Amino acid sequence: MDQICIKRLEVFARHGVLPEENVLGQKFLISAVLYCDTSVAGVSDALSDSINYAEVSEFIKKSTESHVFKLLERLAWHLAKGILLSYPQIQKVDLEIEKPWAPVLLPLETVSVKITRQWNKAYLSIGSNLGDKRENLLQAVRMLDEDCETRVVRQSSYIETEPVGYTKQDNFLNGALEIQTLRSAESLLDLIGEIEQALKRERSIHWGPRTIDLDIIFYNDEIIQTERLTIPHIQMAGRMFVLEPMCEIAPYVVHPVFGKTVLELKKDRERQGD
Repeated sequence: MDQICIKRLEVFARHGVLPEENVLGQKFLISAVLYCDTSVAGVSDALSDSINYAEVSEFIKKSTESHVFKLLERLAWHLAKGILLSYPQIQKVDLEIEKPWAPVLLPLETVSVKITRQWNKAYLSIGSNLGDKRENLLQAVRMLDEDCETRVVRQSSYIETEPVGYTKQDNFLNGALEIQTLRSAESLLDLIGEIEQALKRERSIHWGPRTIDLDIIFYNDEIIQTERLTIPHIQMAGRMFVLEPMCEIAPYVVHPVFGKTVLELKKDRERQGD
């Protein structure tokens, strides 16, 4: 991906743990690498087709001056998030914040914090079999899209499927979503939990009826296994109610463990018999 670089922008601000830093202020040097596609601007020669680095520099300066944080880490995330939300063409940003006057009482040139933040691509499975199923799904999609760090990019049509596991319940309405998010996978799981709670999901029966069911199927091409979270979703390859709507929006996304596309996994499942 192409890069637009801003190097060591000098800003005077009041960030720091010590009270006197918040009062007196000090110099910060901020560098940013903005990852974007410059191919259109390379042909058109129009600033509107690229990123105005003067505008981004002014954004960094004003945002750094108008807030007071104790930690460079907090300032860095604040700036990275602001840049990514304010400039849709930027997909990823590297930030370094240097603090040359850091009060450490030792001979050093500077201390700094470097972070990288980006829009992450995730795929979700979504389902409901209680109440107004379609409205439940629409509400969940709206709540995802209303989160300031998440945007819904694409969604499948909804399909009706029979329940799996616990069968003494109504049929489900299922779909799939592609989203972009600034959240980590764990933070996205937290958001999903909040949405399920808001829509009054109950977990009294394993695989039982539910107003809403949201699962993370893929997160970038990462393989994640923690106590709370397994990505790719461990059961997705055997679930037609996941594979069918996923094939509608992302048939050629490759499962990072099996090395097969979603479409190939669906065909495998069809040969095995649903």
